[in-house]
Amino acid sequence: MARPSTYLGWKIDYAHPLGEPALLDPGSMHWRVYKNPIALAVGGVTAVLLEFAEPRIRSGVWDHSTFKSDPLGRAMRTGTAALIGVYGPASAARRVIQSVTHMHARVSGETPGGETYRALDPDLLNWVAATAVYGFVTAYDRFVEPLSQDEKSRFYEEAAPVTHLYGATVSPGSEAEFMAMLQALRPRFEPHPIIDEFLQTIGSGKAAPAVPKPLHRALARAAVSLLPPPVRRTLALGREHDLRLAEGLALKTGGRLAERIAIRSSPPCQASIRLGLPHDFLYRGEAERQRLLADLRAGVTAGGK
Repeated sequence: MARPSTYLGWKIDYAHPLGEPALLDPGSMHWRVYKNPIALAVGGVTAVLLEFAEPRIRSGVWDHSTFKSDPLGRAMRTGTAALIGVYGPASAARRVIQSVTHMHARVSGETPGGETYRALDPDLLNWVAATAVYGFVTAYDRFVEPLSQDEKSRFYEEAAPVTHLYGATVSPGSEAEFMAMLQALRPRFEPHPIIDEFLQTIGSGKAAPAVPKPLHRALARAAVSLLPPPVRRTLALGREHDLRLAEGLALKTGGRLAERIAIRSSPPCQASIRLGLPHDFLYRGEAERQRLLADLRAGVTAGGK
């Protein structure tokens, strides 16, 4: 039996209450993508780079969080919130999202350039939410399994209900819509030492010394490789950040391997059990997943848990 995890004081039990739905359907692209740790790790760093390109977001995160002193802990907490939003019982997910929103309500300030900001500014929330969607689905497509354009669009469309709970007012429904949002914001993007410091921290291995340093460097370079080329040029991330062939192959091997390993205590497996599906539901073939979902929707309890 997996122990409930804790986030912002809330105990999150992904396996209970039995039958309580998540905010997103188990047949969603989000359930498929979020189960993969390589996609989440690479995509999460890409999202931060895109957020830090915007001066107000960069100042808000750097000045009002533990990112610079505890980047791994901050990243893990952000990842936990994301997993709760996808796999947690809907009631628990709403409580956590409301807690995050209340915490963000206290965040405001001024950038070194004299611009004021508020964390709950819808324009900033829209961009933060969009970067996460872009980062995760692009990382999965590049380092786990290629996705069709329809699958990518489904992922973008599914994100809207959750991002709106966080306060976002606009959620891109496709990669093309994300790129249009990016294009509108690009004049505000700028290089900054904080971006370099963030990448150095990720690549150094200091945040997680038990993990081999080459994997950290590969993760940082993989994240940079997912940036749209004009953004990478604007951020002045040169060839020293190029992903090596061996690094890319290692990440793809890890990503594909993770697609086959169902860890019963993990949020994806516990959430599957909660809904009456086998714990390895997400790790089975497409046809088998569709059959299990059809049985579940017809009121048949899946066996083999």
